[in-house]
Amino acid sequence: FTAAKLSSLRRHLKTHSDEKRHVCHLCPKAFRTATLLHNHVNTHTGNKPHKCSECDTAFVTRGELSRHRRYKHTLEKPFKCTVCEYSSVEASKMRRHVRSHTGERPYPCDLCSYASKDAYKLKRHMLTHTGEKRYECYVCQARFTQSGTMKIHMLQKHGENVPKHQCPHCSTLLSRKSDLGVHLRNLHSYMEEAVKCRDCEAAFHERYAFLQHRKTHRNEKRFKCAQCSCTCNQ
Repeated sequence: FTAAKLSSLRRHLKTHSDEKRHVCHLCPKAFRTATLLHNHVNTHTGNKPHKCSECDTAFVTRGELSRHRRYKHTLEKPFKCTVCEYSSVEASKMRRHVRSHTGERPYPCDLCSYASKDAYKLKRHMLTHTGEKRYECYVCQARFTQSGTMKIHMLQKHGENVPKHQCPHCSTLLSRKSDLGVHLRNLHSYMEEAVKCRDCEAAFHERYAFLQHRKTHRNEKRFKCAQCSCTCNQ
């Protein structure tokens, strides 16, 4: 990160700090900056100071307004991938997309070998350890830890009137053709830069093949204690 102003650099450095000095007077939450606190308080009060000039909607933060304008009005996608033709409305989505090329998984699970390219998927994964089942089938009330598992259940058990799109490369079933397109792009498209396995010398130009390979390392116990016979997979 580089900045033209010292104040910008100081503001950026706060994002690396765990210090949260700005405490909400309405709930226990605390924030790194006064701006973040101010935006949070607006969610309590209902104050939405940032109004769209093209429609009647208003938002708590300027960032929300910018995203709204791009999604609803300008249709601008300023963040463009340098590897493929993908472009995005939001920088955060572009960062996640780039990880599909690099293979980076910066969010590891503390309880198993799983690692995710974004924080949301890690939180969803943690439900598999806690046993919490948030997602309920509205037909038979069966409950699931992940929305994807529930969707598969809906297709397989209650999918008589739901169109099923079979992936030509794996066993995945999807209810919408657009979802199949996303699946093919994310898992089965050719990546010019190979993704390397962090546990061995293998490298892959397809995300699906890489993920299947990672499963072979899941129960490996590669880390050996120098003092006794204990071995661990982390």
